[in-house]
Amino acid sequence: MTPRHVVVIGAGVIGTACAHYLRQTGVSVTLLDRDTVGNACSRGNCGYVCPSHVLPLAGPGVLAKTIPLLFRRNSPLLVRWRLDPALWSWMWRFAQRCNRRDMLSSAHGIAALLNSSRSLYDQLFATEKLSAEWERRGLLFVFRTPSEFDHYAHADELLRTQFAMPARRYESKDLADLEPALVPGLAGAYHYELDAHLRPDRLLSSWRDLLIARGVQIREQCELTGFDLEGRRIRTVRTSQGNIPADAAIVATGAWTPLLSKHTRCPVPIQPGKGYSITMARPKRCPRIPLIFEEDRVAVTPMQSGYRIGSTMEFAGYDTSLDPRRLDLLRRTAGRYLHEPEAEPVEERWYGWRPMTPDGKPVIGFSPGIDNVLVAAGHGMLGLSMAPATGKLAAEMLMGEPPHLSPAPYSAARF
Repeated sequence: MTPRHVVVIGAGVIGTACAHYLRQTGVSVTLLDRDTVGNACSRGNCGYVCPSHVLPLAGPGVLAKTIPLLFRRNSPLLVRWRLDPALWSWMWRFAQRCNRRDMLSSAHGIAALLNSSRSLYDQLFATEKLSAEWERRGLLFVFRTPSEFDHYAHADELLRTQFAMPARRYESKDLADLEPALVPGLAGAYHYELDAHLRPDRLLSSWRDLLIARGVQIREQCELTGFDLEGRRIRTVRTSQGNIPADAAIVATGAWTPLLSKHTRCPVPIQPGKGYSITMARPKRCPRIPLIFEEDRVAVTPMQSGYRIGSTMEFAGYDTSLDPRRLDLLRRTAGRYLHEPEAEPVEERWYGWRPMTPDGKPVIGFSPGIDNVLVAAGHGMLGLSMAPATGKLAAEMLMGEPPHLSPAPYSAARF
């Protein structure tokens, strides 16, 4: 039966996109969040819409490169080891996938979402009144050392031949002409010109206003407390603000999703991968192109109204502290690449929990225990990049329409 009223739980960029595409079908939509729209991991990320990021973290040789990082001071990767069966299980699943076959399998599923979303973003900004500082300048992967620059050529060739994702290679002597903000002496860079970027908080604020204008009911500071079921179907969504009758629900709660499995009946191996960012005024010598310092896992985004340094990865559970050492690492790393790596005033020092799955693919599919609950979570570091395609696919699946992408790679049953 086609639903008439759908409740979307979680108002980050994934839930917001789900609400948008559901509303386009004519269904009534309520969007709720325990906080406010876009105020968690969706707000402070680096704002990349990046089809270039098709390769998952799990791949050949990753373990050999990762293990030394775990013992290095000021490493971009930090794991706070603890007696947590879910963490150890996740790590084991990740290690099992560090091979070429599984990497390529995941990459094709990731690529489908990224490429679809890239096109859908163009459509959204062409047809909707969304204000997000959208720019299509590509993304520059910058390398300090010749050995890492040359080694990356293998990944670039893979992206070019397997995923039709070409990049323009720049040698050290040509970098200053392309991006004068970079210091001299860097090894080189690859420019993925199909990538784009935006300001995430502006996107979510603007999208919220659009949804309200379209008739979506938004409930903020509203926490899910459970479902009332009739057989294998929900009839009511229970919340801290009262019960909401519903014909179906989408759970788009990011890193919190495993904590809701008693309600969703859909256990998923998601770990919160903590990332950090600093948002500040634009330096006088501000980069023109967004930058990723691939060797150091730090990214820089020049936005029209500001400037952001972000990334690092920290597996520390649901830790709510803002570690100044991680923020200092971002600043010091940017200083190795840029003439003017920072500016005043600082607008925000931020952290967010990325919802990491072992294979790098999100879960977009129906709960195995409840027929009319669909889970859309686990997008890792690519939630913003995958949001429109995820929202469109989730709406198609829930409304019984032919999906524009095959949902098979994202099924929860794969775990």
